[in-house]
Amino acid sequence: MEDNKKGVLEQSLTGYKEKVNPVVKATLTWDKDLIFVGRTNEGYEIEFDANVQWGCKPTDALLLSLAGCMGIDVVMFLQKMRVEIASFKITTVGERNPTPPQYYKAIEMTMHIAGKNLDPKKIDRAVALSHEKYCSVYNSLRKDMDVKVKYVLEEK
Repeated sequence: MEDNKKGVLEQSLTGYKEKVNPVVKATLTWDKDLIFVGRTNEGYEIEFDANVQWGCKPTDALLLSLAGCMGIDVVMFLQKMRVEIASFKITTVGERNPTPPQYYKAIEMTMHIAGKNLDPKKIDRAVALSHEKYCSVYNSLRKDMDVKVKYVLEEK
């Protein structure tokens, strides 16, 4: 029975994951000073600024990318598990190496989930599937990085 549930959950990502192009293109254009504009192939833009006056730091964008990737996976799985989500937010805290290269040594993510039928076992399963198999950002990071995921549940 458990294997059947797993198969149904993983099939739910089949259509979404099959749409992902294996070759991704983007451009980064220098604007001025230490300000750059990144543009995806689809035309979405993000501004990067070393001084954080006109845009975000690339390392902040990395934290948001990880949270976004995991959030999409987890919400999609929970919806397939018939969990009624009223709100979902991820807060992240990253610990960086103090000297160059200042990579992330550890990241802690806390998912704040409000809704109905909030079962910790379902959330654990959704997080595990994201980490183990589906989150492209997580699986592109350093293997020695310590990533912890916690969650706070609120019945709504």
